[in-house]
Amino acid sequence: MATIFGAQRLIIKLKLRHITKASSSGLLCRRQFAGLANEANATKEARLLLAGPDARGIVASFSHLLFSRGCGIVDCTSESSEIDAKVDKRGQHSRRMFFQRILFDYSNVSVERDVIEDEINDLCVRFGMESQLSWGGDKRRRIAIFVSKYDHCLWELLLRQRAGELDCEIAMVISSHEKLRHVADTFDIPYHVFPITKDNKLEQEEKQISLIEQHNVDLLVLARYMQILSPSFCSRFQNQIINIHHSFLPAFRGGSPYHKAHERGVKLVGATAHYATTELDEGPIIEQDIMRVSHRDDVKDLVRKGRTLEKTCLTNAVKAHLDDRIITHRSKCIVFAE
Repeated sequence: MATIFGAQRLIIKLKLRHITKASSSGLLCRRQFAGLANEANATKEARLLLAGPDARGIVASFSHLLFSRGCGIVDCTSESSEIDAKVDKRGQHSRRMFFQRILFDYSNVSVERDVIEDEINDLCVRFGMESQLSWGGDKRRRIAIFVSKYDHCLWELLLRQRAGELDCEIAMVISSHEKLRHVADTFDIPYHVFPITKDNKLEQEEKQISLIEQHNVDLLVLARYMQILSPSFCSRFQNQIINIHHSFLPAFRGGSPYHKAHERGVKLVGATAHYATTELDEGPIIEQDIMRVSHRDDVKDLVRKGRTLEKTCLTNAVKAHLDDRIITHRSKCIVFAE
């Protein structure tokens, strides 16, 4: 059995290398020509996220600022909702919050980036808003994937990144077991093992943090990582850790959710991708998905169906983060459509 699996891994790896080799030889001339054409007509795009109290003039002010500096707005999406409730002596009152994502082309800007950043900050102060600005063309974000013994989410992330669907660089895979090293080896990605026990948990986390910071990792993805991160670890990487939970939160928190779901006779199973926080399975929800089940499904059936949801749900959440389509406000995520 081990020989068969080894042969399968070799075939997969050879195919991947063959694809890479073909791409870099037979198509080289066409790609070089296309590259020159693209360079001549290249557009530089940036993404601006805004969040704050709703007020007149926000859209007009930021649009005018970008236009006046030679930027062209490619896409603009905004949401306004009563998300903050305040209670006073006269009863409950809600404050409308405004959220916006602006994708703009800065190929023909008339000033340096710093000037635009300063002017955006000035407008944010004026309207009492928070902002996040990402300039396209900068270095790709680096991801570290945490795994234990389940491989379905890891394969999905690696394959979709290889296919160009995830705009990132996968810097490493971190695990508490050796079991999935062959998956990382297939993609020539460094695989680091940190065996964890009750006695060495915090010490191992410090080693993981040191490795993450050494390699300038921007996002941590818990791809069915079965260790519970310490509060200090989560606090250190706020809104930089995406976890997949194998249930439709807030139902069936903690371990063995499929067994709990089977005991309750649920008619739907789900998966939830969320930012990890100091409170277990309480982080802001990014993505969720569900699938119908019936009384005929046993626990193994629920697990099998759930894994399909888990890998897709997690990858979609990671993509939304990489595309700067998420604004986190208190315990909620505002996720803009792709």
